[in-house]
Amino acid sequence: MKIRKIKVMTIAAVILATALSSISNLSAQTVKKYGEDSIQCIQNISLYSEFYKQGNYKDAYPYWSKVIAGCPAASQNSYIHGVRIVTHRIGLATDINDRNAWIDTLMMVYDKRIEHFGHDSRSREGLIRGRQALDLMNLRPTDTMKVYEYLRKSVDLEQLNVDPVVASNYFLHVNAMVAGNIFPPDSLLNAYDQLSDIAETNIAECTKNNSSDLDNWKNMKALIESVFEPFATCEHLISIYSKKFDQAMNDTTALKKITFMLDRKNCTDSELFLLATEQLHKLKPTPTSAYLMGKLMMREKDYEKAEAYFLESINGLTPELQENAYVSLAAIKIDTKNYSSARNHLNNALKLNPNAGKYYIMIGDMYAASAAMCKGETEIDERAVYWAAVDKYVKAKSVDPEVTEEANKKISLYSAYFPTRERLFFNVVDEGSRYNVGCWIGETTTVRASR
Repeated sequence: MKIRKIKVMTIAAVILATALSSISNLSAQTVKKYGEDSIQCIQNISLYSEFYKQGNYKDAYPYWSKVIAGCPAASQNSYIHGVRIVTHRIGLATDINDRNAWIDTLMMVYDKRIEHFGHDSRSREGLIRGRQALDLMNLRPTDTMKVYEYLRKSVDLEQLNVDPVVASNYFLHVNAMVAGNIFPPDSLLNAYDQLSDIAETNIAECTKNNSSDLDNWKNMKALIESVFEPFATCEHLISIYSKKFDQAMNDTTALKKITFMLDRKNCTDSELFLLATEQLHKLKPTPTSAYLMGKLMMREKDYEKAEAYFLESINGLTPELQENAYVSLAAIKIDTKNYSSARNHLNNALKLNPNAGKYYIMIGDMYAASAAMCKGETEIDERAVYWAAVDKYVKAKSVDPEVTEEANKKISLYSAYFPTRERLFFNVVDEGSRYNVGCWIGETTTVRASR
């Protein structure tokens, strides 16, 4: 113990000598930066820094606390180091009151850093509030309102630069507040609007720049989507957005949000969707508003106009809306039994979303429905459409496990329409051989007999 004390004193003496020799040229401005007693301030900085470098946070604390109290604007590092020094004290506390006092001290460290160095980009308030929130959330999770306030401040100030972890936790806190009836339901929608825009912009930017942050933003987006999903019923959305619509009559950004959300959640049958879409297209015709007008015409069963709007919009849409537009065009063509054109649109949708098994099922259904129109020259030609249809159902469940049950039912149903072995024999067609399905289908498949 005695030896350790001597060692500490030795280190302090050496550092003090160095500090004193370097302080002789201090300017008047430096004196202000280093407080009323600049010599003592620099000495304390040097002493705590030396202990800090050694990982000796206990002995660093007394000198560090004198720096914060006596010359708080001396060094930004005092606050960066202070987080670790105070966190160490929190870990040593055995009494709850003592622990809470140290947690409050840690929060003070963040506040003081913003107060004295908030002008520096490394200490900007939005960034520091985010870190402050995450520390308080981990150390004292019951302090939910304070954590929420820090998170909200960070999101509002940082916007596109916000940490995705901070953004995720902000949304989770808003959700908890709404669930606890502390905040009204539209708080969650407002937070969703704000954060989904931030996430989508960052995902697009990270994709363009091949950034390593891409997965973090995708995870954040997936989280807010999953949390918001149960809340995003048509009833809720229409109730909330109806209140906003009157104020959004001339606000194209707000109108886009309203129409986007209602379309995304299949609330296009609502009167609100009709009014918002018409108003948006009237104010500012864009590919998106043309797409929404197409949805509107679909609802009115005016398929000719709907097709024209979708085709007008399709090259200017985001990949997600482009996929939806292709599927809508396919639905229009299926309605008029123009299966070849419908398949082209579905194949375009599959290029954008190769794992959408439901599109393969739609193509298979069109093949199966074509038996009467594809009779050909032999009875095998008529039955061959079922081989092609079953091929599509098999493909559907191979790329998308969610459609497995539906695909299996259709495979079982249409396999029964395969020709019998006798029919294959009399038509000189070998089981297992390749067969070209004619008509509009134009697929090559494998000959199979019914079981």
